[in-house]
Amino acid sequence: MRKPRVLLADGHKLVAEGLSRLLEPDFNVVGIVEDGQAMVDAAKRVAPDVIVADVTMPRLNGIEAVKKLRKAGSTAVVILLSMHRDAGYARRSIEAGAAGFVLKHSTSSDLITAIREALEGRTYVTPSLVADFLRDSTEATGDPSGSPGRLTGRQQEVLRLLVEGHSVKEIAHKLHLSPRTIEFHKYSVMRALKVDTVVDLVRYAIRHGIVSDD
Repeated sequence: MRKPRVLLADGHKLVAEGLSRLLEPDFNVVGIVEDGQAMVDAAKRVAPDVIVADVTMPRLNGIEAVKKLRKAGSTAVVILLSMHRDAGYARRSIEAGAAGFVLKHSTSSDLITAIREALEGRTYVTPSLVADFLRDSTEATGDPSGSPGRLTGRQQEVLRLLVEGHSVKEIAHKLHLSPRTIEFHKYSVMRALKVDTVVDLVRYAIRHGIVSDD
């Protein structure tokens, strides 16, 4: 069975080399770079299945690098690493198109699990940060029960396209984002609205004038 191809990006070479030794038994490490722009460039050359990158890097930070990758059409799943236990970083990472967010002081098995989950199409956040991550996502969305203005512009856009009948893949293409990011926005909106079905989303969108009831 072919091993997934992994590109590593970290401003500290020793850290990247340590990650390489950790991953090599199960993955094929195809490159190591030391800054965000080099990560974007290398991804175009080597077409990795997975990119593991630090959030804090020279030239271009990890979150901005993910945005550039998505705009360029890269399908590589990205796991971002951080020293900082900050739910805001995690939220922004997933919104940008990352598949996972792992704290650097986590166990090695945490990173490997994140990669495997991402390759299966799921989003992964370090377990110790999940509660804060969900709380931060809800606060960023706000309680929209009274007004659609409490949803972000991007969330309203995703909501409108969803209730118009577009698939997640179609919305991702229209908005130049990854399907995983669209799923994240969909989940965030549904959680904030306290609804469980797309039918409920349609009712909300009509009630608040996001779409018409024609």
